[in-house]
Amino acid sequence: MKRGSGDGSVDERYVPHHGDPTYTVTHYDLVVDYVPESNRLTGTAVLQVRAVEPLRRLRLDLNDLRVQKVLVDGVRATYRQHRAWVSVEVGHELAAGEEAEVLVAYGGRPHPMRGLDGDAGWEELEEGSIVASQPHGAPSWFPCNDLPSVKAPFRMELSVPQAFSVVANGLPGETRRTAGRTVQVFDQPEPMATYLATVHVGDFVQVDQATSPVPVGIVVPPDRREQAVAALADQPAMVAYFHGVFGPYPFGRYLAVVTPDDLEIPLEAQGLSIFGPNLLHDGWDAQRLIAHELAHQWFGNSVTLGHWNDIWLHEGFACYAEWLWSEESGRESADEQAAHHHARLAEKDQDLLLADPGPDLMFDDRLYKRGALALHALRRTVGDDAFFDVLRTWTDRFRYSNATTADLEQVVTDVTGSPRTDLFDAWVRGTDLPDLP
Repeated sequence: MKRGSGDGSVDERYVPHHGDPTYTVTHYDLVVDYVPESNRLTGTAVLQVRAVEPLRRLRLDLNDLRVQKVLVDGVRATYRQHRAWVSVEVGHELAAGEEAEVLVAYGGRPHPMRGLDGDAGWEELEEGSIVASQPHGAPSWFPCNDLPSVKAPFRMELSVPQAFSVVANGLPGETRRTAGRTVQVFDQPEPMATYLATVHVGDFVQVDQATSPVPVGIVVPPDRREQAVAALADQPAMVAYFHGVFGPYPFGRYLAVVTPDDLEIPLEAQGLSIFGPNLLHDGWDAQRLIAHELAHQWFGNSVTLGHWNDIWLHEGFACYAEWLWSEESGRESADEQAAHHHARLAEKDQDLLLADPGPDLMFDDRLYKRGALALHALRRTVGDDAFFDVLRTWTDRFRYSNATTADLEQVVTDVTGSPRTDLFDAWVRGTDLPDLP
């Protein structure tokens, strides 16, 4: 299988053996039936694909789930299945820009996928399931082109036993109940990276918190409702504040999903965030995480990195959002937060390169803090008015698309009228810790 070259090798280094750069996907339609008691998943995925270059075969990422059949434009296709991917013969040469429809029927018992940074993907719980796929877990439950630069709208039709509820990305549509099962349709019209697609199956109730600027709510097990409502009381205010600071909230609604089981860290997905009950309380450690995951709706989900080496464009911005909310909610100012974290970072090894941290350090806490400090240095350099104009221009110019550090530098130049190469050289392309301006 041809693997591509150039920037594609960056993703290969961070998430090996995922994705096929010879084509893109313009739409996913997933029909998934899940039986929690046996952890059995049966699915049909229809992908609308477009060739990036001439091709006769394409690769789909799919991990440990058995393919029953593949159709290309309605005709049975020859395919070859490996443990983690499927090679599909298109049947003729697709010219660059030419489109085709690929249908895959598949099934099995999904499980998390191992990666350089830990497990990710579909995880069976005692009563239900959770999906958290960053950065490599999407193929654990559906066939896809698992590159962050391949973003597409999704439609999901999810079937679960009537004793369970199901939550996924996008807005809920048609609901049907038949033969002891509930079928719920979700429509995610804004393009979504595969790792952000999620499904949660369990016993949930929904608590509506606000309707403006978008519907905001909580999905929570009934016995955790009181705790979640108290811990997430400021969530509507956060949405409204970031809506003003970063630009319009990019999706149709925002939900905090609370799992029945504890989680080591909170998890982001498009249009929702996932928290274990152990992470929810009224202290700052919980409130900063709530702000952080919410900020990913702008920085990571709407504006998505082009390649994994630019993960700081997600995590640095989300970390800085914590400091902005601290300031807005009457806690420490961003200046105080920056001074505190700069002092702590100075005590640690200075071997992390924001521009390319490598797979072992892509989720290192130093990346989060150094990224946030780089943004604060920019704010101190250009002033508040220009800085917040940069943020809003960034989220507007690359809304629902992919972007790189070079794109951010161009936005800074366009907004401020001059390049800030020295600042990016010091904070992003260097490893020594600069002084704050």
